Amino acid sequence: MPKPSYILGLNTYDHDVSACLLRNGALAYAIEKERITREKHATGFYKEVIDYVLDAEGITLDDVDLVVSNCYILPVPEMEDRLIYQDMPGFLPEYERQDASVHPLFRARTGKVKTISHHLAHAYSAFAVCPFEEGAIMIVDGVGSYRSDVMETYPDGEPGSKLARESESYYTFKGTQLDCLKKVWMEPDRGFLSDEFYNMPGLGALYSRASTYVFGDWNKCGELMGLAPYGRRDQVKPLMDITDNVLSVPRWTPEYNQPYIADSDGKWDTHPSMRHWEDIAWRVQDDAEKVLLARARWLRETTGAKNLCIAGGVALNCVANGRIAREAGFENVWIQPAAGDNGIAIGCAYYGLLEVQKQPRSYVMTHSYTGRAYTDRDVEAATQRTLVKAQTSAVRSDNICRDTARLLADQKVIGWFQGRSEYGPRALGNRSIIADPRRPEMKDILNSRVKHRQPFRPFAPIVLAERAREIFEGDQDSPFMLIAAPVRPEWREKIPAIVHIDGTARIQTVTEDTNPVLYRLLKEFDALTGVPVLLNTSFNVKGEPIVETPRDAMACFINTGIDHLILHDTLVSKTSAHRFVAPLVRTYVDIAGLVSASTR
Repeated sequence: MPKPSYILGLNTYDHDVSACLLRNGALAYAIEKERITREKHATGFYKEVIDYVLDAEGITLDDVDLVVSNCYILPVPEMEDRLIYQDMPGFLPEYERQDASVHPLFRARTGKVKTISHHLAHAYSAFAVCPFEEGAIMIVDGVGSYRSDVMETYPDGEPGSKLARESESYYTFKGTQLDCLKKVWMEPDRGFLSDEFYNMPGLGALYSRASTYVFGDWNKCGELMGLAPYGRRDQVKPLMDITDNVLSVPRWTPEYNQPYIADSDGKWDTHPSMRHWEDIAWRVQDDAEKVLLARARWLRETTGAKNLCIAGGVALNCVANGRIAREAGFENVWIQPAAGDNGIAIGCAYYGLLEVQKQPRSYVMTHSYTGRAYTDRDVEAATQRTLVKAQTSAVRSDNICRDTARLLADQKVIGWFQGRSEYGPRALGNRSIIADPRRPEMKDILNSRVKHRQPFRPFAPIVLAERAREIFEGDQDSPFMLIAAPVRPEWREKIPAIVHIDGTARIQTVTEDTNPVLYRLLKEFDALTGVPVLLNTSFNVKGEPIVETPRDAMACFINTGIDHLILHDTLVSKTSAHRFVAPLVRTYVDIAGLVSASTR
């Protein structure tokens, strides 16, 4: 057999460091650093993610033919040169400097290593693995590359200095050919040192500014979207406007004088500014939907395309995506499941395949299960550790879907661990916490016992694909939980735990081809209850990444109110000793964590 060809794609240094490995043009493995280090949105050096994908494939870096990387801050070679002489712990902490200094890819200057600009990588992540031969592409995010660093040819008509940064990019594609139609630039703004992003006049930047204003964190845009339906219509004047396809974002004024201050007295949930924050959330979400829908309609009218691909961080806005799918006029809409900067690694790898190596497109991303496979031996090792055995029992099942469906129907909360982990921010049924959606109080049970997140945030449904149109309005498939749709009125009282306050739900449609085990579980639950829907949320607690390994899953199970853990076909339950042993283990882990942090 001929030796496989390998391409490695990397998103480097800032949030969501990640790697993607292609084998003969197909996506073999992809992983985010946070899943390995257990630090959400992990930044820094990329050694862990490279080691992960290479080890999973059983190869070394010498077997890789091409490496393509991106860092939206600066081109990677320039970024790495700066890291040599500048202390930037947010991008290269002291404890990673030694690994970086000896790594063969750090400051590499060979033909095997290339760097590309940010929206170009997003564009390749969108179209290179989509199911369409031709179509249009929509890239919208917080901030991309400097105009001076953009690699692709783009129209000269849009105003912008060389220090302006990408905000939106629009393309067409046919086969492997990519053409840029339009770029929207954001000029740098005056402000406090390194905070220009928060005041830049772009759609994604504005959404992050509102997220910072309401939550004290620029990266809580999903929470802002969830809060929006609680706001009152038009209580806040428009924060952006689009006229004749020109976007204007007025500067904020001192009338927005109620930012959340993290160190202030009182809890966020009971803050006296809550009504104001809800109104801000409604306004920025409504403005974003109007702008995105206007852009999508312009793209449809300009290109005549039937198919649309979407990526960039704003593409995680499932409410806006639902409106684009239903109202923009495209026949088909496909959204990259890792639409944020984790997807940059995919785009880099496929740029290498299509543009550098001039290979044809041959792979369609029908699922996002791209982690390594864990064996039954790995599961056994996780269940047989001394402190685990002291407080749990583990039993193999001859029909794990049937047994789990019965537990779910009995109102048990289940940690569900199967197959390869999902790539991107959504748990899609391999690293999930699942529950019965028929009880409205299940949402509060999950929040109080497991998730500990804000009560306004909705939980999502997973549904048999062939039954989705019976329960939800619209006819768009949503395999990656990236489209919100109204729940049909006759079903809202049947599955209240997944219905948001505005009557919508963020849907994941499941087919037997893409996830046969999850599909069988839904069929078993439907046979017991007449409901082909389960409540699905990510297998983690607030502030932590989704679990990756059986040991991660076991730790989350033991330290939360999850009733049972399913690891492949093993059913793990807590024994009566758990209530005594678990507090001792938590104390030990806390102390060990403090010791580890102090010795870094």
